[in-house]
Amino acid sequence: MAEDTKKRKKKKASGESRGLEEEKLFISLRAGSWEEFYGQESVKHSLMIAIEAARKRGEALEHVLLYGPPGLGKTTLSHIIAREMGKNIRVTSGPALERAGDIASILTNLENGDILFIDEIHRLNKVVEETLYPAMEDYALDIVIGKGPSARTVRLDLPHFTIVGATTRVGLISGPLRDRFGVVHRLQFYHPEHLGVIIKKAAEKLQASIDEESVTEVAIRARGTPRIALKLLKRVRDFAQVKGEGKVIKHLTQKALSLLEVDSMGLDTLDVRYLRAIIEKHSGGPVGVETIASTIAEDIGTLEDMTEPYLMQIGFLKRTPRGRMATQKAYLHLGLTPPHEDTKQQRLL
Repeated sequence: MAEDTKKRKKKKASGESRGLEEEKLFISLRAGSWEEFYGQESVKHSLMIAIEAARKRGEALEHVLLYGPPGLGKTTLSHIIAREMGKNIRVTSGPALERAGDIASILTNLENGDILFIDEIHRLNKVVEETLYPAMEDYALDIVIGKGPSARTVRLDLPHFTIVGATTRVGLISGPLRDRFGVVHRLQFYHPEHLGVIIKKAAEKLQASIDEESVTEVAIRARGTPRIALKLLKRVRDFAQVKGEGKVIKHLTQKALSLLEVDSMGLDTLDVRYLRAIIEKHSGGPVGVETIASTIAEDIGTLEDMTEPYLMQIGFLKRTPRGRMATQKAYLHLGLTPPHEDTKQQRLL
């Protein structure tokens, strides 16, 4: 009897564990193939050709560098590349590789054609970066054995592998490292129609019912970024389940996005604070980003990587030789009166 009870408990626990694993797998919204990956058409087609050519030659794919704002699909693309090549992928990041031995241990455990994905590659340690040079170019690793006069260098042959590097700040990658990538692509912000397709497919995976108007609302406010679109979709779905009947409809979507402090143009509280700091504290600019960062107590890197690219894309911010300036569109969006054109010209002189 006791034995049967134990078996039932064990079976139940096993079932619950399997259910959780299946749920995690089911709600994974990352695209797993070219068919599921929407947008970035030129990048996608270029990579598809490079992969097909490498497969026909029976060679490893050339090293790939993907750069652009965060959340546009660099990690997703690296996994699709590995899947299309039919090879394994090893994931790491620049800050995690502190010593030459760290990268050496990873490289020596790779097999022919394997993919090594290095996120934030611009933050690689200089010693690690120099270790990568012969590995990327000659598929070899130079190891120093011993110390002093008796020290000698041994060259280890490596399998032909592919590094896929991802970065939000390509300008911080040194020239020698950048030149060793054969395929270099910049990922662009997404159009709302592409984001709409991504949102619909994600809603299907989440088993969430969403109307067309809500899809459009989320897509417009997602800042051209799939990661943000999926995050907003999840929050809107939660709001609809608690405050409504589970179906994501327009008025619930608008209420949810207002609660999240995401306005009609996708600006969040940081964006608004940034623009108001320029307009109200510095007369609309020009003003240096260091001064703005100090004014709103934010990190300069956060402003340069996350806030400014989108504000410039939608025409709310201008970069001038003397600093940042808020545009007329920014004033109007915030409900403020723009300065006279003569006043702006005087500030620029």
